[in-house]
Amino acid sequence: MKTIKKTVLVVVFMFGTLVNYANNSELKNVLNANKTKVVFKGAKKGQQLTIKDENGVVLHFENINKAGNLVKFFNFSKLNDGNYTLELEKDFEIVIKTLTVKGDSVTFNEDSKKVIFKPVIRNEENKLMISKIAFDKKPSEIYIYFNDEIIFSETVKGDDILNRVYSLDQDVKGSYTVVLHNNGRSFSNDFEI
Repeated sequence: MKTIKKTVLVVVFMFGTLVNYANNSELKNVLNANKTKVVFKGAKKGQQLTIKDENGVVLHFENINKAGNLVKFFNFSKLNDGNYTLELEKDFEIVIKTLTVKGDSVTFNEDSKKVIFKPVIRNEENKLMISKIAFDKKPSEIYIYFNDEIIFSETVKGDDILNRVYSLDQDVKGSYTVVLHNNGRSFSNDFEI
């Protein structure tokens, strides 16, 4: 009888510990600031990894030198308490993860992970084509420059997918630049006609 009571008591104690651990889901995301593992899937050679503070100041930048899953270890223990972003800039998207440093611990904010799709800007003869996925529906500002002077600007609001085609005068030869502002970021492309 005593054995059954002890077994039941141990099972209840273990169940209580398991429930307490399950309710505290943040425990699995809290890491040691001295050695924090960062993983990005599907990285390619030539892409860029950037770490920024909450003011946008770049603290670390590197070009990726091999394809595959990017696994890096960082020492965040010398950073001030606050929020930081890790950004992997890929060919057509920017994957952003955020983390919070507090004392000797680092917590990844899984809910704030996001992807920003970069615009595709191309020109064929005198046609300028701009495409961009914008699921957040934030406005995009488009500027077209010819020889460093603005010749066209437009603000596009509320579209999930931005598709624009601009006809340029094929007789006006020279250097063109397209600048697109979206999500607090700028993307540009230079070309010649």
